[in-house]
Amino acid sequence: MSEALQQVQNLKERMQRSIIGQEDVIDRLIIGLLANGNLLVEGLPGLAKTRAIKAMAKNMEADFSRIQFTPDLLPSDVTGTEVYHQSGGTGTFRFEKGPIFANIVLADEINRAPAKVQAALLEAMEERQVTVSGKTHKMEPLFMVMATQNPVEQEGTYPLPEAQMDRFLMHVLITYPPVEDEIEIIRLVRGEETAALASSAGDEGSKASTDTAAASIEQEAIFAARAEIGAIHVSEASERYMADLVQATRTPDRFSTDLARWIDIGASPRASLALDKCSRTHAWLAGRDYVDPLDIRAIAHDVLRHRLSLSFEADGDGISPDKVVDEIVAQVALT
Repeated sequence: MSEALQQVQNLKERMQRSIIGQEDVIDRLIIGLLANGNLLVEGLPGLAKTRAIKAMAKNMEADFSRIQFTPDLLPSDVTGTEVYHQSGGTGTFRFEKGPIFANIVLADEINRAPAKVQAALLEAMEERQVTVSGKTHKMEPLFMVMATQNPVEQEGTYPLPEAQMDRFLMHVLITYPPVEDEIEIIRLVRGEETAALASSAGDEGSKASTDTAAASIEQEAIFAARAEIGAIHVSEASERYMADLVQATRTPDRFSTDLARWIDIGASPRASLALDKCSRTHAWLAGRDYVDPLDIRAIAHDVLRHRLSLSFEADGDGISPDKVVDEIVAQVALT
């Protein structure tokens, strides 16, 4: 096991101590980080979306910021703005950075912000830069956005257009934890509250923060991991399999009558690129130096579910994007 993989495994273990019952979310967060992508996380309130991203940032040498999206938010509230400074009888404009200038950014309830604000965030995600008053400002080399949205409450929201959804590497769904995990969550939070009260009366809190800092993963480890992931072997058969999965979303009539009825618009080439990045990362985390078809299938739903435009007939029949991806995986053979 390489040193980079060991450090990433340590990061995962530390996150699992803070997050119970959401192992898939932790895995996808780490895959997104290592694949240099951004995630759209969808789930009901209280399912540890914020806690998960904060647990990642806390255990890394990384700056963290949280942006609460609201209908009255302005693009400058995200990107920053030019501020006039006067000194010695002369004045100059200086750029004051907004909360987007951090290593790990939580964009909470992104669908509550109007289109201009969403566009400002998506420029930073796609181009790794923001443009303010005609000047370009680059993001840090380590930069990741986890955007969340509530799937139920739609009043006062601005749904993301399909073209903007396509820019997210993966769309991760969070569900309710089982009863056993919920009991462990109660115990975990109770223990944290008790420890916080105890530390406020002594110096245990400073010791705990020191221990956390000592165990934090360095940014260099992430860059080293990305270099190793770039060297993961992908066979021609695996490349063809990824391309065939995406092609099946564009020509569904070639595979089954159900897919032809369900899919209106298929996935873009970004889907193929995301399958390649995420499958290589999945293989690296499993300790392999090659991509197996199981790696591709493991992340296919997260990569494809937000890139499919389903028909009215599919919506009327209650067909979910995951059901469509299930059918695609079942119909497309590995050649």
